[in-house]
Amino acid sequence: MHIKKKLSSFTLDVSLDAGNETLGFLGASGCGKSYTLRCIAGIEKPDEGRIVVNGQVFFDSERKINLSPQERKTALLFQNYMLFPNMTVEQNVAAGISRKLSKQKQAEIVAAELKRFSLDAFGKRYPAQLSGGQQQRVALARMLAAQPGILMLDEPFSALDAHLKGVLELNLNSLFEAYAHTILYVSHDIDEALRFCGRIAVVEDGRIVEIAQGEELIHHPKSLAAMKLSGCKNATPAHYVSDHKVHLPKWGIDLVCNQKVPNDVAYLGVRANYIEQVSGPGENCFRVRVDRSNDSRFDRMCLLGFVNRDESDMPSVAAQDDEMRYLHQHVFWRVSKPRDNHDSIPSQGDELWVRFPPDQLYLVTH
Repeated sequence: MHIKKKLSSFTLDVSLDAGNETLGFLGASGCGKSYTLRCIAGIEKPDEGRIVVNGQVFFDSERKINLSPQERKTALLFQNYMLFPNMTVEQNVAAGISRKLSKQKQAEIVAAELKRFSLDAFGKRYPAQLSGGQQQRVALARMLAAQPGILMLDEPFSALDAHLKGVLELNLNSLFEAYAHTILYVSHDIDEALRFCGRIAVVEDGRIVEIAQGEELIHHPKSLAAMKLSGCKNATPAHYVSDHKVHLPKWGIDLVCNQKVPNDVAYLGVRANYIEQVSGPGENCFRVRVDRSNDSRFDRMCLLGFVNRDESDMPSVAAQDDEMRYLHQHVFWRVSKPRDNHDSIPSQGDELWVRFPPDQLYLVTH
């Protein structure tokens, strides 16, 4: 697939090859993930390009081919499931089955999918009579019953609370186990993408900037977008100093890196939980002050300012006219809370030494 579409804020320009796999699309809201799926499904029309699924040409701008959504035989699941309220569960599941099949064959397919998703006892009920989890299973059963050439899921859990999301995610296991073709999964949650997807495509401003296996994306990101989406709290501009040293202008420090520094390095990243508290000076060790702190259930997030850097160019703590500029000159540090003595961890106003481990630093060129 290669498509282009000029949109109001950017031009969608996506090239992609996917096999029999679950491929994730990870990116911020409005970056083009969902629009890409809608182009594949035929809901939106690209300005140019070509879309081929299982050898069938869905769209080809040069050859003037643009199959209707019905002709494409795709399945696209949204968060709200889009069940027909005036149809029973059985009728909803049967809605996408080809009418060319005999009535008996259609009924067999419906029965098989109801059984797969433990809906045998709910066939005569209507969507309004079902729980959210049951409605989701009906939507998944309908997807498989239609025997589509490709499955696409567009943030199916985005509006759910954490507990319900965890329960409903288990329903997808039955879907993925039963489907042996391409599945495209859109998400903005890295943990969700890791649970379901083999490879993950990082999308930014309408372009795929990186595709990698989940673990590779987490531990060896190749782009600033991937670093941020993988949950790396600290990402700052970096300049080449030597093969194993970079200068970080916004932090006002130099760091030594175990890995070789590319000549065109652009950003350095370090995870908030990788920073270590130490007793004093040393390689990659700096005296810092806790300028802000915020507690969650199991840890404390501290905002660290460098004590010995030149603060003439920094906003004061009391008068932060430019909040983003202030934050970019600080480092996020996540500290686990001891079970019994929370007073033992740093608090706002404390000064201490921290170390940036040379083997836990990310370097990217774009």
